Amino acid sequence: MTAAKLDLEKVTLAKGGHSSPKQGMCIMEAVSLIAGEKWSDHPECVSPAIGAFLRSWNDGLEDEPRQRLKPYALKVLGTNTGPADEETRGFLALDWLIRVNTPAWLELAGLKDEAAELRNLPALTSTEIVVGVQATLEKARASARTRAAAAWAAARDAAWDAAWAAARDAAWDAARAAAWDAAWDAARDAAWAAAYNAARSVLRPTEQQLTESAFELLDRMIAIGQKSEAQPVA
Repeated sequence: MTAAKLDLEKVTLAKGGHSSPKQGMCIMEAVSLIAGEKWSDHPECVSPAIGAFLRSWNDGLEDEPRQRLKPYALKVLGTNTGPADEETRGFLALDWLIRVNTPAWLELAGLKDEAAELRNLPALTSTEIVVGVQATLEKARASARTRAAAAWAAARDAAWDAAWAAARDAAWDAARAAAWDAAWDAARDAAWAAAYNAARSVLRPTEQQLTESAFELLDRMIAIGQKSEAQPVA
């Protein structure tokens, strides 16, 4: 199958990596075909952060919602626009994790004050800001751990994993990576523990809400390099 013959409408995106198009394809492998690059899930024309986001999200989504990624096979072409844009994308992903995703799970668990504190943090656009909000993140983690010591993974959704993959992929110096690790540890524990007494049917609306929000995040990451300035997460 050549790029010219790839009809996205007839493609069914699948989990994981594949040795050839005949074996199936994930979203990033489809991009490599369209771009005319060597068959791979790491096409060079795509931003590394966006690529990390899409590889993770492709595998985390269920079969039906995964097909919503198909239009992005075209949208992400030419997004590898350099280190400065990668840093911006990484901070966008981290900001979404801390100020959008985590508060949603905290609120579901009844930790409304902690959720509000995270939502009211300044936009996380630099390492210095991330380091400066550690106390708030630690407080959220401690509160969640007090309410629940088990059932972590119930609240961890595909969008969470994808955003974290993007944030980490854009971290290229040890100091920044360390700061992000600290933020990740605090927010991860808070979010996972938030599902301590929630049944799957209760979690589903929050998952769906965050999935829609994550599509918006992906669009914002793609827009970096196409406009002069990124907007912080609302």
